[in-house]
Amino acid sequence: MKGLIGRKLGMTQVFAEDGVVSPVTIVEAGPCFVTQIKTNNKNYKAVQLGFEEVKPRKLTGGQRGHLQRNRLPALRHLFEFRYRGDLSVEEGQKLTAAIFSVGDRVDVIGKSKGKGFQGAMKRHGFGGGPKTHGQSDRARAPGSIGAGSTPGRVLKGMRMPGRMGNDKVSSQNLKVVFVDTDRNLIGVRGSVPGPKGGLVTLRGARKS
Repeated sequence: MKGLIGRKLGMTQVFAEDGVVSPVTIVEAGPCFVTQIKTNNKNYKAVQLGFEEVKPRKLTGGQRGHLQRNRLPALRHLFEFRYRGDLSVEEGQKLTAAIFSVGDRVDVIGKSKGKGFQGAMKRHGFGGGPKTHGQSDRARAPGSIGAGSTPGRVLKGMRMPGRMGNDKVSSQNLKVVFVDTDRNLIGVRGSVPGPKGGLVTLRGARKS
């Protein structure tokens, strides 16, 4: 099981020996603690990791008790990683960026930036109405949203204006370009969802 919780720090670029420039996202991955291993259900096996130490008073009594079972510090974020086969970690173990190495393929999951309420053109990429022939207020309108008497209603799933962003997004099969074990930094080639400082999870790529 390869998985870590981390924070997106931002983007930079890395020059290879042959001069090729690669866009790289820097993620502060870990250190994480194994807070729980779930193996009772044969259909669901998971490892729960904790990330980012905080003052104990910032957690509820139940959260503190859950962590004190394994004598762990107060951790702000908990996340479960499903696994199959044998498991190489145990409760209370500390995981760092060293579990990944250069050349590995990873999936990075995070929340996209929230855009608030947006129109149909920005939200769904609509082309808009004609910009001539006398129209005055239909340039960015979505157009017709259905027929008249049949079906006589707006169908579910119609693409219309609404809240945009702040959704769970996965960037799959990204290549690990460098690993700094001293500072728990991992550089992956390409972009990662979310703003700077946003919480992300890294795991071994499922489609590599």
